Amino acid sequence: MNKQQPALLLCILMDVIGYASFALPGLGEFSDIVWAPISAYIFYKTFGGWKGTFGGIFNFAEEILPFTDFIPTFTIMWVWQYFRKKQEDKTISTQTAARRPMLTILQPKKVVV
Repeated sequence: MNKQQPALLLCILMDVIGYASFALPGLGEFSDIVWAPISAYIFYKTFGGWKGTFGGIFNFAEEILPFTDFIPTFTIMWVWQYFRKKQEDKTISTQTAARRPMLTILQPKKVVV
């Protein structure tokens, strides 16, 4: 599956919305009850697959539990995917470069008359 990476700005925005409950004394924990399932669903839809499922469950727990809103789950997942993609791209380009000489050896030479 080759899913496109979500925008970093979107991930930061989602984390800031999660932090906003700290700004509402008294209403903060109630807003977390409302925000937790919404945030988990958005996380699942944003990242998809098993990462989105696991991350959505973790995000739900992080939002619903008191005093854990400071964890930037969206941004952490974005950074993890970004560096993982860079590593995969590097591995693929290394493998391709390693195979290239073999392909030129195996191909017959063209004789120009």
